[in-house]
Amino acid sequence: MEKKIGLLIIVLLMIIACNEDSLTTDFVAGDVFTDSNIRVVLVDTSTVEISTMKFDSIITSQATRMLVGKYTDPVFGTVQSSSYAQLLPSSYTIDAEAEYDSIVFYLNYDEYYYNDTLQQNSIHIKKLNEQLKPADDTSFYNTSTISYEDDDLGFISFAPRPLQTDSLEIKIDDGFGIALFENLQEKTITDSDEFTEYLKGIVFKPDEADDGSVLGFSITSSLMRLYFSTSVEDERIQEYLDFTINTSTTPMPFYNQITAEDANTYIESLTDQEINLESSQSENQSYIQSGIGIATRIQFPHIKSIYDIPGTGTILDAVLKIKPTEGSYDDQLPLRDNISVYLVDQNNDLTGQLFTSDGSTILATLNTDDEEFNDIYYEVYLGSYIEELLQAERETNEALILLPSDYSATVDRFVLNGNNSADYQTTLELTYAIYDEDE
Repeated sequence: MEKKIGLLIIVLLMIIACNEDSLTTDFVAGDVFTDSNIRVVLVDTSTVEISTMKFDSIITSQATRMLVGKYTDPVFGTVQSSSYAQLLPSSYTIDAEAEYDSIVFYLNYDEYYYNDTLQQNSIHIKKLNEQLKPADDTSFYNTSTISYEDDDLGFISFAPRPLQTDSLEIKIDDGFGIALFENLQEKTITDSDEFTEYLKGIVFKPDEADDGSVLGFSITSSLMRLYFSTSVEDERIQEYLDFTINTSTTPMPFYNQITAEDANTYIESLTDQEINLESSQSENQSYIQSGIGIATRIQFPHIKSIYDIPGTGTILDAVLKIKPTEGSYDDQLPLRDNISVYLVDQNNDLTGQLFTSDGSTILATLNTDDEEFNDIYYEVYLGSYIEELLQAERETNEALILLPSDYSATVDRFVLNGNNSADYQTTLELTYAIYDEDE
């Protein structure tokens, strides 16, 4: 045992000393190492099964932002997001002598946007007909539905400037504002229960004709403001009362409803969470779409065939390389620097995020070192995970999936090359140290 550990330390030092590019498919150590017959082999022929799956729904009531907007994607169809929220006032008291002025809603950008911000966007604000209570008493999902009134409380058509301006100011109907003002002033509404019965909630919806972008707005700083004035020594002083999104109640009465319609035929075939669409059946491509819950699924069914190499060995490193499909991304549909890696079971139920043996988060990281040669790919370091697969006594039906970490609060999408792409097929590169080959 001591001999094996010592030899592995030598191998590791040797690997660190060498440039990674110098590894070949069968690198043999020099004369110094020949007594122990150590070889370091780079194996890139392991089978990688790539497929696409779609969650039946994803929780969006834990989202970190409001998502409002609509655009049409050539692959994923018409993507639309609406935000549903319950409001609470900062106070239930308005002076009896105060006079109503106006009411507006301020939507504060949080700098997230997706697709074409050069096109006009529109936002309708409508009253809800129902209380914001989840059907399962726990969470709202991207597929949750709440009915709302036909008439607008407010409307705006605008040119999005998420990085240049702080907020949108949307004028709210004065008839609604006056009635709300009077109910508070006359103490008809005195607490949160009475208020949420009077105003059950509101929804922010894009216009049906929109085809621009999906925009992110802050949950914590966006608010409705009721302006009024009071008389102080014959002078009118303007005051206001703020109504903020309720984030303190459990379950939180807020969610993003995110839908996609008329996607390509491959994505449309994902009608059940347990369906795995093999990349060989979708033009050697796989798909990812946050907000909707579409994920690229990855398995290594024959990983233990590494043991067919003669001699005793151990995994030094394992790197998965998966390339975005050329032409599937641009400035409006950008690639992200990182995509998270999760685990799902045989039914595609999410079981957790993937970590290294020391607890670090494992990510698919975009490698653009050779971007000038159009050699862009995501790489995932899976050494500890592959080692667990090799040591497992029984074959596992679990799989890895790629999905953005903020999948409940974005609509980012990706198209990746599959197993047999002519452009660049997905590969798993294993760095394998072999020793005691003759014993």
